[in-house]
Amino acid sequence: MIRGLASRWLQLLTLAALLAAAALLSLQRKLSVLGADIGWHLKVGDWIVQNRAFPHHGILSRTAATRPWAAYSWVYEVLLARAYDWFGLVGVGLYGTLLTMMVVFSVYWMARRLSGRFWFACLLTIICCYSFLILRIAPRPSFFSIALFCVVLTLLLKAARTGHVPTLYWLPLVFLVWANLHIQFIYGLAVVGLLLVINFAQQLAEHFGSAPNYIAPHSFPTAPLAILFVLCVLATMIGPYGYHLYGVIFRYSQARVPYAMVQELQPFRPRFYGNYLQIVLAAAAFLLVGWQKKIDAFKLTLLAIATVLAFRTMRDAWFQCTVAAACLADIAWIPGEAEMPETPMQLASVFAAVVIVILLGARFVDFNQRALERAMAAIFPLDAASYLRQNYAPGPLWNTFDWGGFLIWYLPQYPVGIDGRTDLYGDELLDRFYKTDLGDATWRTDPYLNGSGVVLLRTHDKLAALLGSDSRFQQIYEDRLASVFVRRPDQ
Repeated sequence: MIRGLASRWLQLLTLAALLAAAALLSLQRKLSVLGADIGWHLKVGDWIVQNRAFPHHGILSRTAATRPWAAYSWVYEVLLARAYDWFGLVGVGLYGTLLTMMVVFSVYWMARRLSGRFWFACLLTIICCYSFLILRIAPRPSFFSIALFCVVLTLLLKAARTGHVPTLYWLPLVFLVWANLHIQFIYGLAVVGLLLVINFAQQLAEHFGSAPNYIAPHSFPTAPLAILFVLCVLATMIGPYGYHLYGVIFRYSQARVPYAMVQELQPFRPRFYGNYLQIVLAAAAFLLVGWQKKIDAFKLTLLAIATVLAFRTMRDAWFQCTVAAACLADIAWIPGEAEMPETPMQLASVFAAVVIVILLGARFVDFNQRALERAMAAIFPLDAASYLRQNYAPGPLWNTFDWGGFLIWYLPQYPVGIDGRTDLYGDELLDRFYKTDLGDATWRTDPYLNGSGVVLLRTHDKLAALLGSDSRFQQIYEDRLASVFVRRPDQ
């Protein structure tokens, strides 16, 4: 009895240490305020709160103000805006830290529930989260997608063990919440659809006696699973944008230019230790899924799809890592040997301990308003924007793509030319700004640049050198990071 109690307390302390380490790393690296899109998310949240409505056009933009647009992460944005109103940049940092902890705990919860083994779940969580999360990604709405995807995977794989459909009755509620948090609910919906398709195909194969004997039999009756899938689809339409969310998804699927402009959207290239752990994790999952006496067609297909997506764009590394971790955890489960999971009271004590560590540790990792401002000034044109605040010049504004989100927040008197809402601007407009920023041969004929009164861009960009010798513009500010040009009065 005493040994069992000591073992449980050791597990709780380990879990608290794991979450606290993730939180302190997040606070130390200050990634929560360094994401390129944090600014526009914050201002969209402000707009929703102030107007008590939801935007349907390109607010905060001068070039796309009349284009259709949906704030599909509106819950995230409202919470972000409230955090900033209450606590300033510290609130933004704490909000991002909570999101990071949520992802880490969700991966742990998934691995723990599927494997029934505490220490194995902790190991999987460390490998999985180090592969895609801790050192590289600024907190963003997609963190909700990662957490809810873990919930969906857990429900599906646990239910598949017994074919117990009622386990999946939570899915419509999960998708109702998810569709109002982030557009990648489509990933979870696609996984449910994949299970339905594979289940139906296996049922047909078994009916006609053509099912391979090395493939595990189907788990669910098809009709209830199909009804659940339809209910999940309908649940995603309960929100301010209804079925129009699927139009946003379609526009994203047609985009091409963002994959050249945004580094994290480019194909997978190993550059960090985490990238190699990602490969090892996926390889282990493929090996063990294929090693089973009866191969699970759903797991194998899902792993293959996740790998293709993750290698197509680095941003989707989380998809591959969580799928691989879920498969490994499910394979590790042994009937009758699962450990008892933590009780709600035990988890509450863990979270309380983590909060205390955060409050005590924030001072030692230099987490405060001034330090966050310094971190922002290192990558965003804080000083240049402050200069324009104090020395107003007639717009409109032309800005570089990466700084659009920051300028929406910090320099609201100038609606931006471009920002990270790639679904709003479309390929043509994005391509125009991208080429002009690079000093492409057609920069002189860019109507957006020619119609601008203020140009804010990186000091070392080729366009900055070109504008320096352009008689139409005059440089009024320069620092190591940013330069500001204004149109001459006679031009």
